Amino acid sequence: MTDDFNDLASALRRVPDPDPAAKADAIALAMKNFDALQGSPTAPRPNHEPTRKGFLIGARNMLKSLTSRPILAATTSVAALGLGLLLVLPMARSPMQIPLPDTTANQRKEVPITDTPQPTKAAPSALAPVAPEAAADTLVRSKEATTPTEPQQMDSSEPSGAVAVSPIIFEEEQGLTDATNISSDTEAYPDADPNPVRITAEAPVSTFSIDVDTASYAVIRSSLNAGQLPDPQAVRIEEMVNYFPYAYPAPETATDPFRATVGTLTTPWNPDTKLVHIAVQGRLPALADRPALNLVFLIDTSGSMDEPNKLPLLKQSLRLLVGQLRPEDQIAIVAYAGSAGEVLPPTPARDSTKILTALDNLAAGGSTAGAEGLTLAYRIAKSMTETGDVSRILLATDGDFNLGVSDPDGLEAFVAKNRDTAYLSVLGFGRGNLDDAVMQTLAQNGNGTAAYIDTLAEAQKTLVDQLTGALFPIANDVKIQVEWNPAAVAEYRLIGYETRALAREDFNNDRVDAGEIGAGHQVTAIYEITPPGSPALANDPLRYGTATATPDSPELGFLRLRYKMPGSDSSTLMETPITETPASDEAQFASAIAGFGQLLQGSDYLNGWGWDQAIALAAAHRGDDPYGYRAEAVTLMRLAQSLAAP
Repeated sequence: MTDDFNDLASALRRVPDPDPAAKADAIALAMKNFDALQGSPTAPRPNHEPTRKGFLIGARNMLKSLTSRPILAATTSVAALGLGLLLVLPMARSPMQIPLPDTTANQRKEVPITDTPQPTKAAPSALAPVAPEAAADTLVRSKEATTPTEPQQMDSSEPSGAVAVSPIIFEEEQGLTDATNISSDTEAYPDADPNPVRITAEAPVSTFSIDVDTASYAVIRSSLNAGQLPDPQAVRIEEMVNYFPYAYPAPETATDPFRATVGTLTTPWNPDTKLVHIAVQGRLPALADRPALNLVFLIDTSGSMDEPNKLPLLKQSLRLLVGQLRPEDQIAIVAYAGSAGEVLPPTPARDSTKILTALDNLAAGGSTAGAEGLTLAYRIAKSMTETGDVSRILLATDGDFNLGVSDPDGLEAFVAKNRDTAYLSVLGFGRGNLDDAVMQTLAQNGNGTAAYIDTLAEAQKTLVDQLTGALFPIANDVKIQVEWNPAAVAEYRLIGYETRALAREDFNNDRVDAGEIGAGHQVTAIYEITPPGSPALANDPLRYGTATATPDSPELGFLRLRYKMPGSDSSTLMETPITETPASDEAQFASAIAGFGQLLQGSDYLNGWGWDQAIALAAAHRGDDPYGYRAEAVTLMRLAQSLAAP
C-alpha cells in the first residue's frame, strides 16, 4: 500500500497547475449545483438547519465505522485518486457537473439503497457531465426513493455485477449528550439585566408577578453536565430557587387559595445586610375535588426534533403523564412539521392504548409551522371544554420553530387572546435550538408555565410528582407588591424576577396579566435589604431626603398580594406586615441557591463570597431531601466551581 501512495504522489506532482479560468469555472458550476439542490439563494431559509446538522452527525458515524486499517487505507486511496482527477479534469476546459448528495439525509433514519438495476443501460460515471435538468430530476427521484411512505424491505438477492452497499444510519448513540449542540449562537434567552439596588426614599414600592417556572434550573444543569458554564442570560434566579420543594406552612382554611409567610436572616455574602424571605404555599385539594381535565398535546415533529434527547424523550415523558390521568380526562394530539394536523382526536384517558399508539407513531421530519399548530390546538381545546373543566395545551418543542407571527407583540396578543380558551404551558426538549425567550413569552402570556426536560427523571418530577400543580390552577394573575419602610430599610434589591417586573400602578389594575399558582404550588421571593447607617450602603444619602415613617416602627415593610380565583374577573387583596421574624432552614437553603445563581451570573454583589461558601451553606441546610434534588444541587455547584476555575 505504501508503494501505491508513492506512485500516486509522483503522478500528482507531474500534473501541471490547473488553469485559473478553468478552476474558476469549476467552482462557479459547483456553487450553481449546490444552489439548485438547496433552493434559490434568495429564498427564505428556515430558522434551523437540520440538513447540515444531520450531515455532520452522519459523517461522524460513518467515520466511526472506518476504523480498520484495510478499510481506512482503501478509503484514503480512493479519496486521493478522486482528488487527482479533480485536479486534472479542469485542464480540458470542459464544463463539469458533479452530482451532489441528496440533502434529505437530515431525516437521520436508515436509508437503504434500493435502486432497481438496469442491465441494458450502463450507469453514468460519478464524474460524467450531467445537465442541470437531469440533476434536478435525479434529485426528485432520489427523494421519492429514499423517503417511502411505507417501510421498504431490501431484496436479499444481489443482481449479477451489483455492489452490495450497507445502509447508512444517521442516528446518535442513545444516552449520550452531544456537547456541540449547546451553542450560544443558536440559543436565545430573555435579555434582562439583574435588578439593581434601589434607594427606599426614592422608590419605596417594588411590584412583580409571581413565577413558578423551573426551566432555567434544568437548562443550567444540562449545560453543566455537558461540561460548560451556562450563558449568564440563561440564569433566572427565581426559577432556580422555585425548582425545589419546601416545607412551607399550608393555608389555614380550606377557602384560602394560599398562605404567605415572611422571615429574615443575615445575608450569607454580606453580614451588614439582611435577606427577607417571602414564601407562598398553595392549597392542595383532594384528588376527588379535581375538575375534569382536557389536554391537547401540541408536539413539534420538525426535522430538528430527530435526536434522542428530543422527540424520543418527549414520547417517554408524555407516556408518564398519560399514566397519571383519570379515566374521564381527555387527550388530543396535534403534531406540526411543515403543516399541522390532528394526530389523535379527543380521546378519554381510559383508552390509553390508543393514546400511546398515536404517540409512538410520531416521527420527526420537515420544517416547522408553529402558528398553524397553535391555531388548531386552541380550536380542539375549545371543542373539548365543558363548564367547570380545565383545559391545557402542552406545547412540546426544542424551541426552534417558526410561529408564523413575525411581530413579537402580535405573538403575545395571539396567545393572550386565546388564554381564556385553554392555558398554554411549554415543555422544552434538547439543546442547540432552544429559544428560551420565545418559550417564556408563550408561557407567560398563555397563563401557563415553562419547564425544560433534559432527562426522564426531570419528566417524572414535572409531569408526575408535580402534575396537580402544573395542570390545575387555584389562583390567577397573582401579583406581589412590597412597600419598604425607609426608616428601617435604606436600600433594597429584589434577587431575580427581572422578566416579571410590573409597574406600581399595574398592581391594582385587574386587566394586567400576571402569573398563576397551581394546586400545591410554592413561590419564593428573596430581597436583600440594607438598614440605614450600615457600612454596606451602596449610595450616599440625599442631602434633603427624610424618612417618611416613624423610626421606632417594628415593620420593615408591608407585603400585599393580589389574585383572582379561576373564572373570576375581579381580584382579592391579601396583606401581611414584614417584621424581624427569624427565617427557617428552608430559607437558608433557598439563599444558598440564590447565591449559586449569582455566582453563575458573575454578580458584583457577593463581596468575595464564593463557591466554597455556597456549597457549605447548601450542604448544611439540605434538610429533608427524599428525591435527592438538593444533593444534586450541591453536586452541580461543585461542578460549576471546577468549570469556573482559571
